Amino acid sequence: MYAVIRAGGKQYRVAPGDVIRVEKVGTGTDGQVEFPVLAVSGEEGQVGHQADARVVGQVLGEGRGAKVLVFHYKRKKQYKKLRGHRQAFSAVRIAEIAFGGQSFKAPDLPKKEAKPKKVKATASHEHEAEPKAKKKSAPKKAAKKAAKKK
Repeated sequence: MYAVIRAGGKQYRVAPGDVIRVEKVGTGTDGQVEFPVLAVSGEEGQVGHQADARVVGQVLGEGRGAKVLVFHYKRKKQYKKLRGHRQAFSAVRIAEIAFGGQSFKAPDLPKKEAKPKKVKATASHEHEAEPKAKKKSAPKKAAKKAAKKK
């Protein structure tokens, strides 16, 4: 079960549960986005266009891609221009593909549990773990200096 959608001037083949990076999209209600559907594949392996097909995605986050350097240069004219560009994107998880009265939903993501906070050591533990004395390295340095003089 998959669908072909259009987002940001590009086409993507998606299935329920896929996470895709599309050009930055404005989020709808509750961070959900609906994409225009170009084609849908059913369980029988038939691919076609359905007028009532819809693909719903959940926006996970937004960011910017890697920097692309654009360098303009004209030889013998002392013309050089360097510009950088970082394309904005939205990470979208495909939540549901629905068509023809059928609905295919992605499995729910497990919720992340908060990490337990570290407990500071009490006064009784401080006496047990005393700081170790530092070793002196003066004899080693003296030996190296003597070897250099010879």
